Amino acid sequence: MKSESQNIANGILRAIGIIVAIFLLLFFVYQIQSVIAFIVIAMVVSLIGRPITNFLKDRFKFSPSLAAVCTICLVLIFFAGILSLFVPILIDQSEHISKINFEEVKHNINRLNVELSQSLGVDQVTLIQSLRQSEFIKNFDVSVIPLFLNGLISNLSSMLIGLFSVIFISFFFLKDSELLLHSFLVLSNRGDERKFRHVFHKTKHLLSRYFIGLFLQLLILFVIYSIILLSFAIPNALAIALFCALLNVVPYIGPLVGGVVMLVLVISGYFTADFESVILPKLLYVFIGYCMAQVIDNFINQPLIFGNSVKSHPLEIFLIIIIAGLLFGIVGMVVAIPVYTAIKVVAKEFLSEYKIVQKLTENL
Repeated sequence: MKSESQNIANGILRAIGIIVAIFLLLFFVYQIQSVIAFIVIAMVVSLIGRPITNFLKDRFKFSPSLAAVCTICLVLIFFAGILSLFVPILIDQSEHISKINFEEVKHNINRLNVELSQSLGVDQVTLIQSLRQSEFIKNFDVSVIPLFLNGLISNLSSMLIGLFSVIFISFFFLKDSELLLHSFLVLSNRGDERKFRHVFHKTKHLLSRYFIGLFLQLLILFVIYSIILLSFAIPNALAIALFCALLNVVPYIGPLVGGVVMLVLVISGYFTADFESVILPKLLYVFIGYCMAQVIDNFINQPLIFGNSVKSHPLEIFLIIIIAGLLFGIVGMVVAIPVYTAIKVVAKEFLSEYKIVQKLTENL
């Protein structure tokens, strides 16, 4: 009797110890989430840059270190080129802000309000009064703006540290192609190395296909947006097209935000023009073009690109993104497909005896 009660007590203590250890592990992971983010970003950079590194080593006989440095430099130049496209917009908007005549802005807003009311055939509403009566204006605190700027400046050092960390980690991932594999094999038990190697290489292959597919999707959207905006002579068309295309990285929400941003920038580019003869037609044409681009992306690009790259059904991808968004917000929606793909590969290798796993992983 005493032995049985002692075994029960030991079991309870063991269970409590396991629960405490799990909570401590989760707390530790939460505390080092920035480091984990740096490692994940570096892994993505290494997956994208691996073909370049291999090409430099095989074709030009570069050493692993030199090939890794050149690859990182090319990646940095690529992103710097993307950011440079936004410089004209920032300069243009800065000049507009410095020359703002608030009386003229008020006059233009009232004029746009009158023309919009006449075009839509509704009763005229004084927009200024409506804004003043809104809860947003009543509760808006002007001190938020300097606080935001101070926070942005104070976080600049953290951003630089993060950039240096990603570059440093990416260098070693690119230099030693087996470093990621060896780090992953640490988690395996003796005798399971073969399974872990298979999981690693399969996951790496699928994620490489996914990121290539994602890049192809954004490139297609960028081309379509550019054609639409350039066709209607929208200022800074390429920068706007690139920014709105990049927003599509966030599934479902990104295209909605991108559409709003595109229409707002179209209005800002022709703010002083006549509403009915200039602004309204351009808004309608750009809106129709944007909707057509989303139809092409949702019904052609995504099923073909993502369905083939990660071997998942479009409905399956949709449900996973929605669930991840409900649980983890925007970040969850962005990483849902890569994480789910990795989980499927692991499940197929270690849990293949279950029917649901067999059904979900039959195409892997």
